[in-house]
Amino acid sequence: MFTGIIEAVGRIAAMEPRGQDSRVRVQTGKLDLGDVRLGDSIAVNGVCLTVVDLPGDGFWADVSGETLARTAFADLAVGGRVNLEKALTPTTRLGGHLVSGHVDGVGRIVERSPAGRSVRFVIEAPAGLAKYIAEKGSICVDGISLTVNGVDGARFTLNIVPHTLEETTMADFQPGRAVNLEVDIIARYLERLLLGEQAAESGAGGITMEFLAQHGFMK
Repeated sequence: MFTGIIEAVGRIAAMEPRGQDSRVRVQTGKLDLGDVRLGDSIAVNGVCLTVVDLPGDGFWADVSGETLARTAFADLAVGGRVNLEKALTPTTRLGGHLVSGHVDGVGRIVERSPAGRSVRFVIEAPAGLAKYIAEKGSICVDGISLTVNGVDGARFTLNIVPHTLEETTMADFQPGRAVNLEVDIIARYLERLLLGEQAAESGAGGITMEFLAQHGFMK
Protein backbone atom coordinates (compact mmCIF):
# COMPACT_ATOMS: atom_id res chain seq x y z
CA MET A 1 0.00 0.00 0.00
CA PHE A 2 0.98 3.62 -0.64
CA THR A 3 -0.27 7.12 0.17
CA GLY A 4 0.18 8.93 -3.15
CA ILE A 5 2.64 11.37 -1.58
CA ILE A 6 5.60 11.37 -3.96
CA GLU A 7 8.98 10.97 -2.25
CA ALA A 8 11.23 11.58 -5.26
CA VAL A 9 11.32 11.94 -9.02
CA GLY A 10 13.52 9.39 -10.75
CA ARG A 11 14.37 8.48 -14.32
CA ILE A 12 14.09 5.37 -16.45
CA ALA A 13 17.72 4.30 -16.95
CA ALA A 14 17.14 1.17 -19.03
CA MET A 15 14.36 -1.00 -20.40
CA GLU A 16 15.14 -4.54 -21.50
CA PRO A 17 12.51 -6.58 -23.37
CA ARG A 18 12.11 -10.08 -21.93
CA GLY A 19 9.74 -11.81 -24.34
CA GLN A 20 6.27 -10.42 -23.60
CA ASP A 21 7.57 -8.84 -20.41
CA SER A 22 10.21 -6.24 -19.68
CA ARG A 23 12.85 -5.48 -17.07
CA VAL A 24 13.32 -1.83 -16.14
CA ARG A 25 16.07 0.00 -14.29
CA VAL A 26 15.02 3.11 -12.37
CA GLN A 27 17.50 5.72 -11.14
CA THR A 28 15.90 6.94 -7.94
CA GLY A 29 17.49 10.37 -7.40
CA LYS A 30 16.98 11.58 -3.83
CA LEU A 31 14.88 8.57 -2.79
CA ASP A 32 16.48 6.96 0.29
CA LEU A 33 17.13 3.30 -0.52
CA GLY A 34 18.85 2.59 2.80
CA ASP A 35 15.91 0.55 4.11
CA VAL A 36 14.94 -1.06 0.78
CA ARG A 37 15.53 -4.78 0.35
CA LEU A 38 15.03 -7.24 -2.51
CA GLY A 39 11.34 -8.06 -2.79
CA ASP A 40 10.18 -4.67 -1.48
CA SER A 41 7.57 -2.67 -3.38
CA ILE A 42 8.12 0.77 -4.91
CA ALA A 43 5.43 2.64 -6.84
CA VAL A 44 6.66 3.99 -10.18
CA ASN A 45 4.14 6.41 -11.67
CA GLY A 46 1.54 4.69 -9.52
CA VAL A 47 2.47 1.17 -10.63
CA CYS A 48 3.54 -1.14 -7.79
CA LEU A 49 6.81 -2.83 -8.83
CA THR A 50 8.92 -5.38 -6.95
CA VAL A 51 12.62 -4.68 -6.45
CA VAL A 52 14.68 -7.53 -7.95
CA ASP A 53 18.14 -5.91 -7.85
CA LEU A 54 19.75 -2.93 -6.13
CA PRO A 55 22.73 -1.64 -8.16
CA GLY A 56 23.32 1.32 -5.83
CA ASP A 57 21.82 4.33 -7.62
CA GLY A 58 18.40 2.79 -8.06
CA PHE A 59 16.74 -0.56 -8.63
CA TRP A 60 15.70 -3.10 -11.24
CA ALA A 61 12.15 -4.43 -11.50
CA ASP A 62 10.25 -6.76 -13.79
CA VAL A 63 7.24 -5.37 -15.64
CA SER A 64 4.74 -8.00 -16.77
CA GLY A 65 2.92 -8.01 -20.08
CA GLU A 66 -0.31 -7.41 -18.11
CA THR A 67 1.14 -4.24 -16.61
CA LEU A 68 2.39 -3.02 -19.98
CA ALA A 69 -1.05 -3.61 -21.50
CA ARG A 70 -3.12 -1.99 -18.74
CA THR A 71 -1.02 1.06 -17.82
CA ALA A 72 0.81 3.93 -19.48
CA PHE A 73 4.10 2.21 -18.68
CA ALA A 74 4.50 1.17 -22.31
CA ASP A 75 4.75 4.88 -23.22
CA LEU A 76 7.80 5.43 -21.04
CA ALA A 77 11.20 5.75 -22.67
CA VAL A 78 14.76 5.73 -21.37
CA GLY A 79 15.41 9.10 -19.76
CA GLY A 80 11.76 9.68 -18.89
CA ARG A 81 10.96 11.10 -15.47
CA VAL A 82 8.85 9.03 -13.07
CA ASN A 83 7.20 9.57 -9.68
CA LEU A 84 8.51 7.32 -6.90
CA GLU A 85 7.09 6.26 -3.55
CA LYS A 86 8.18 3.47 -1.22
CA ALA A 87 5.53 1.25 0.35
CA LEU A 88 3.82 2.23 3.59
CA THR A 89 5.16 1.18 6.97
CA PRO A 90 3.13 1.05 10.23
CA THR A 91 4.60 4.43 11.24
CA THR A 92 4.15 6.22 7.91
CA ARG A 93 2.18 9.48 8.02
CA LEU A 94 -0.91 9.09 5.81
CA GLY A 95 -0.76 12.44 4.06
CA GLY A 96 -2.65 11.44 0.93
CA HIS A 97 -5.13 8.56 0.67
CA LEU A 98 -4.89 4.77 0.56
CA VAL A 99 -3.39 3.74 -2.78
CA SER A 100 -2.85 0.12 -3.83
CA GLY A 101 -0.49 0.69 -6.75
CA HIS A 102 -2.85 -1.29 -9.01
CA VAL A 103 -3.82 0.95 -11.93
CA ASP A 104 -7.53 0.95 -12.84
CA GLY A 105 -7.15 2.54 -16.25
CA VAL A 106 -5.27 4.98 -18.45
CA GLY A 107 -6.53 8.55 -18.75
CA ARG A 108 -5.42 11.35 -21.01
CA ILE A 109 -4.57 15.00 -20.38
CA VAL A 110 -7.14 17.07 -22.28
CA GLU A 111 -6.31 20.60 -21.20
CA ARG A 112 -3.67 22.55 -19.29
CA SER A 113 -4.15 26.20 -18.34
CA PRO A 114 -2.77 28.67 -15.77
CA ALA A 115 -4.83 29.42 -12.67
CA GLY A 116 -2.98 32.11 -10.72
CA ARG A 117 0.21 30.48 -9.42
CA SER A 118 -1.34 27.06 -9.92
CA VAL A 119 -2.07 25.05 -13.04
CA ARG A 120 -5.48 23.66 -13.98
CA PHE A 121 -5.61 20.26 -15.67
CA VAL A 122 -8.56 18.53 -17.30
CA ILE A 123 -8.18 14.76 -17.60
CA GLU A 124 -10.46 12.34 -19.42
CA ALA A 125 -10.85 8.97 -17.72
CA PRO A 126 -12.06 5.75 -19.34
CA ALA A 127 -15.87 5.71 -19.35
CA GLY A 128 -15.99 2.75 -16.98
CA LEU A 129 -14.17 4.68 -14.25
CA ALA A 130 -16.33 7.81 -14.35
CA LYS A 131 -18.75 6.53 -11.68
CA TYR A 132 -15.91 6.28 -9.15
CA ILE A 133 -14.71 9.87 -9.57
CA ALA A 134 -16.45 12.43 -7.37
CA GLU A 135 -16.03 16.16 -6.85
CA LYS A 136 -13.78 16.79 -3.82
CA GLY A 137 -12.96 13.08 -3.75
CA SER A 138 -9.51 11.55 -4.12
CA ILE A 139 -7.86 10.13 -7.20
CA CYS A 140 -4.35 8.91 -7.95
CA VAL A 141 -2.76 10.22 -11.17
CA ASP A 142 0.64 8.73 -12.08
CA GLY A 143 1.02 7.82 -8.42
CA ILE A 144 0.09 11.27 -7.06
CA SER A 145 -2.75 11.59 -4.55
CA LEU A 146 -4.90 14.47 -5.77
CA THR A 147 -8.26 16.11 -5.00
CA VAL A 148 -10.85 16.28 -7.76
CA ASN A 149 -12.06 19.87 -8.18
CA GLY A 150 -14.87 19.19 -10.63
CA VAL A 151 -16.43 16.45 -12.72
CA ASP A 152 -18.11 16.60 -16.14
CA GLY A 153 -18.98 13.17 -17.47
CA ALA A 154 -15.77 11.17 -17.75
CA ARG A 155 -13.67 14.33 -17.49
CA PHE A 156 -12.41 15.73 -14.20
CA THR A 157 -10.51 18.86 -13.20
CA LEU A 158 -7.48 19.25 -10.96
CA ASN A 159 -5.91 22.42 -9.57
CA ILE A 160 -2.20 21.80 -8.96
CA VAL A 161 -0.25 24.07 -6.64
CA PRO A 162 3.39 25.06 -7.34
CA HIS A 163 4.85 22.66 -4.74
CA THR A 164 3.23 19.64 -6.40
CA LEU A 165 4.43 20.79 -9.81
CA GLU A 166 7.99 21.08 -8.49
CA GLU A 167 8.08 17.79 -6.58
CA THR A 168 6.41 15.52 -9.15
CA THR A 169 6.36 14.99 -12.91
CA MET A 170 3.20 17.07 -13.33
CA ALA A 171 5.23 20.00 -14.65
CA ASP A 172 5.83 17.79 -17.72
CA PHE A 173 2.12 17.09 -18.33
CA GLN A 174 0.82 18.39 -21.66
CA PRO A 175 -2.43 17.70 -23.57
CA GLY A 176 -2.41 14.25 -25.15
CA ARG A 177 -0.23 12.60 -22.49
CA ALA A 178 -1.41 9.25 -21.14
CA VAL A 179 -1.52 8.94 -17.34
CA ASN A 180 -2.15 6.08 -14.93
CA LEU A 181 -5.36 6.40 -12.91
CA GLU A 182 -6.31 4.62 -9.70
CA VAL A 183 -9.70 5.48 -8.25
CA ASP A 184 -10.48 5.59 -4.53
CA ILE A 185 -10.26 2.01 -3.28
CA ILE A 186 -13.16 2.61 -0.86
CA ALA A 187 -15.50 3.34 -3.77
CA ARG A 188 -14.60 0.04 -5.43
CA TYR A 189 -15.19 -2.00 -2.26
CA LEU A 190 -18.44 -0.16 -1.52
CA GLU A 191 -19.78 -1.02 -4.97
CA ARG A 192 -18.93 -4.70 -4.47
CA LEU A 193 -20.46 -4.71 -0.98
CA LEU A 194 -23.75 -3.26 -2.23
CA LEU A 195 -24.10 -6.17 -4.67
CA GLY A 196 -24.54 -8.45 -1.66
CA GLU A 197 -25.12 -12.10 -2.57
CA GLN A 198 -25.28 -11.19 -6.27
CA ALA A 199 -21.53 -10.61 -6.15
CA ALA A 200 -21.06 -14.39 -6.13
CA GLU A 201 -22.99 -14.83 -9.36
CA SER A 202 -21.08 -15.31 -12.58
CA GLY A 203 -21.21 -12.21 -14.76
CA ALA A 204 -22.44 -9.95 -11.95
CA GLY A 205 -22.01 -6.37 -13.08
CA GLY A 206 -21.65 -3.15 -11.14
CA ILE A 207 -24.24 -0.95 -9.49
CA THR A 208 -26.88 0.41 -11.87
CA MET A 209 -29.88 2.71 -11.41
CA GLU A 210 -32.13 -0.34 -11.81
CA PHE A 211 -30.22 -2.20 -9.10
CA LEU A 212 -30.56 0.73 -6.67
CA ALA A 213 -34.29 1.06 -7.31
CA GLN A 214 -34.85 -2.70 -6.97
CA HIS A 215 -33.15 -2.79 -3.58
CA GLY A 216 -34.87 0.25 -2.10
CA PHE A 217 -32.10 2.82 -2.47
CA MET A 218 -34.27 5.00 -4.72
CA LYS A 219 -37.91 5.97 -4.63
